[in-house]
Amino acid sequence: MPSDDIVVLRQVRKSFDGTEVLKGIDLVCRRGQTLCVVGGSGAGKTTLLRLVVGLDKATGGQILVDGEDIVPMKERDLNRVRRKFGMVYQYAALLDSISVLDNVAFPLVEHTKLSAADRRRRVMEKLSVLGLDESVLSKFPAELSGGMRKRVGLARALMLDPPILVYDEPTSGLDPLTSRAVDELIDETRERFAVTSIVITHDIASCFLIADEAVLIANGQIVARGTPTELAHGENETARDFIEKSGVDIDHLMRLRKR
Repeated sequence: MPSDDIVVLRQVRKSFDGTEVLKGIDLVCRRGQTLCVVGGSGAGKTTLLRLVVGLDKATGGQILVDGEDIVPMKERDLNRVRRKFGMVYQYAALLDSISVLDNVAFPLVEHTKLSAADRRRRVMEKLSVLGLDESVLSKFPAELSGGMRKRVGLARALMLDPPILVYDEPTSGLDPLTSRAVDELIDETRERFAVTSIVITHDIASCFLIADEAVLIANGQIVARGTPTELAHGENETARDFIEKSGVDIDHLMRLRKR
């Protein structure tokens, strides 16, 4: 029986050229939940993300993914564990020179021996669930709206059916309306595909709409953790101050979430 804790960090540290960027991070992400990691620029969010998905090595501590510590792993085992993650990048990170079909099918080309017809069918299955029809297959990324690019990037991240989706600033650069549509997409994806979601974001509004739990990082340390409501109305002054300075109407967001 798998543990409810799908990603666990214990005293994780990371240094670059003698400068400690992450200073003993303890973190638990539970299966099927959405965890938001929030903080200002330079707080260490992106470094943390890269360590969790095995793109960088921690200087110290443990990172358990489905019970396996990835910190001491060699590249071959790391590649196996990386397939448990689907990455949704800040600006979708689509390849501009190839079609939507080829962008979304890319993980299948890299990791499976499916025929072109089977790849196309699998791509279309994911796109249709995400609200896109066959007409987008031949389009190039530059021909898509910001919201459509996010959906295509999400479809690509889901192609190998990973249990964990990691979102890197998913609402960055989007207008408020499109940002909220992306929030809904993250929620819908979690429910439809039964995935665990880890969202790296500076968007407090997004955090309050989608997070089961949130952690606030500052200067390489977790300075607050809890539900969004606990961060906004709890005793942690650092969290309350960070949220207040974001200028977001928290009470309004919580009313929206309850609908």
